Amino acid sequence: MQRLKIILATIAATAAVATAAAQSTLGVTGGWGMTTSRLYPAQETKSIWGVYTGGVSWRYYAPTRFVGAIGVDLEFMQRGFSFSPDAYLYEDKKDYHYYTRKVNSITMPLVWQPHAYLFKNHLRVYIEAALTFTYNINATYDNELTGVSGKYDFYLPRDNRLEYGLAGGGGIDILIGQVEFGFRARYYFGLSDIMRNRNKYYDNGLDDQNANPFSLTPLRSPVDNLMISFKVAFRFNREGFREWTVKRPKRDKNKETFKFSLD
Repeated sequence: MQRLKIILATIAATAAVATAAAQSTLGVTGGWGMTTSRLYPAQETKSIWGVYTGGVSWRYYAPTRFVGAIGVDLEFMQRGFSFSPDAYLYEDKKDYHYYTRKVNSITMPLVWQPHAYLFKNHLRVYIEAALTFTYNINATYDNELTGVSGKYDFYLPRDNRLEYGLAGGGGIDILIGQVEFGFRARYYFGLSDIMRNRNKYYDNGLDDQNANPFSLTPLRSPVDNLMISFKVAFRFNREGFREWTVKRPKRDKNKETFKFSLD
């Protein structure tokens, strides 16, 4: 009896996985964009353009109309910030010297994409919202003030390896057979800090000033990214998604009639 229960549970689990897989896509993504940080107290910052991202993307498409897709991405992404430690010395921004740090990271967004299909299910238009988790792998720096650049060494009492945040955006997918070609714009909004605040790490004076020129660690240092990405994905069934074929129940018209006479 116990063995029969195990067999039935295995069959049920296999059927559920197969059903979910049939309504899923798996793809690869790649893109380009910018990154910056919302340092507080406010510093003279600038955006870093030319950072890139790439990874894999999985989506499950619900049969309910307009609910859309849920899924997860796993992305390699460049993040970071650039600020001027000597901005207070100059009136003209062209005279500023900037310290720039680029961080290589792995980001995992948990995504929800409400969508609509157009042109006989050959075009999907969607908006998206995501909860993101990030692990910072390594980093480099370039200090124009001292002319020194190199590898930035993460120091646990000072730097955060793990971060989290939100993301939002939208895009389109073009469906040709079982293949999807997509374009997406997504903004990543950091909620945590890339550096521990001065209550946890106060004295930067003991650090290498080439790699860490902050006189005091900022109280807040969340990092944001704006990324433009392209996608190629494969759908695991030939027939298409159930959303395309599910018949919507017709609403019965109210057939009641009202007599206004007093008879």
